[in-house]
Amino acid sequence: MSAVPRKSSKKPPARASASEGLSIVLPAYNEADGLPRLHERIALVARELKRRYGLKVETIYVDDGSADATFRVASGLPNDMVDVQVLALSRNFGKEAALVAGLDHARFGAVMFMDSDGQHPPELIETLVSRWLDEGHDVIYTAKAHRQKETFTHRFGTSWFYRLVNLGSDHKIPEDAGDFRLLSPRAAAALRRLPERNRFLKGLSSWIGFKQVRVDYEPEPRAHGSSSWNYWRLLLLSIEGLTSFSIAPLRVASLLGLLLAALAMLFGIKIIIETLIYGQDVPGYPSLVVGMMVIGGVQLIMIGVLGEYIAKMLSEAKQRPTYFIADHHMKVAAPAKNGPATEKRVTE
Repeated sequence: MSAVPRKSSKKPPARASASEGLSIVLPAYNEADGLPRLHERIALVARELKRRYGLKVETIYVDDGSADATFRVASGLPNDMVDVQVLALSRNFGKEAALVAGLDHARFGAVMFMDSDGQHPPELIETLVSRWLDEGHDVIYTAKAHRQKETFTHRFGTSWFYRLVNLGSDHKIPEDAGDFRLLSPRAAAALRRLPERNRFLKGLSSWIGFKQVRVDYEPEPRAHGSSSWNYWRLLLLSIEGLTSFSIAPLRVASLLGLLLAALAMLFGIKIIIETLIYGQDVPGYPSLVVGMMVIGGVQLIMIGVLGEYIAKMLSEAKQRPTYFIADHHMKVAAPAKNGPATEKRVTE
């Protein structure tokens, strides 16, 4: 008598739920001219996501102390297919703080970060959502397919930045990973639980774990104006990332100290041999000055590296808020085809 095959007790993996919705966070600094066209493209994608998944979408524009009419323009954007939140920070706190503000005010479960200058193509949103809802990934990050259009200095600096960060980090950050990424509801909740105030979101989004996948894309030209990022600001951001997420600078300083100690020992052995065996006179003044300058320079570098980490500790100990909200405007899309949309100014 043949045995009846038993049904497997294992249930298929549950598909991610679209009922929790998607909040798209867009930090903006002097981007008033490009917001209407960008929002129009996002609304078209939101319409398709609503049809395909029944996914609710909201956009959160964070005005990071702009000098133009960014807040006014963003507040006037239509809310036909998406809910619209507009946050105005009390001053320019920086992009990372603006992203954190949007994350804190997201009303829906899943959260997406993207730039408001038009270089992150909104049409790619549907691909990222598909990787979340259809494939079950929690962190879907994007990376430039190539960097041929960037200058050699920019490519060289980016390459060495990721090498240094990953040198002193227990968890490796994917190279070329950008801010354009989608976090599932549980990944977004995990990111909110991290207590530090100086946040490097590229690293922290990778550090939280869960199922992660990379999506390559071609960045588009800026819709209007020019980037406010220059080499100095990129250098400061790199230092912020290194000291917030890696101990590589401390390790480099330690290795440099060991190297100098080894060279000094070898030089001392050489002097002893030349004096005792060959009877040569040891040159005094030039070697002394050079040695003092080298050791003094290395010590100053090490003190500077330690100072960066001490400054981070001081900043965390003060427990100052990451940002302040000066104004908060919200418009909720109409619940029915002919129903009224709601609009209100939120006091915080």
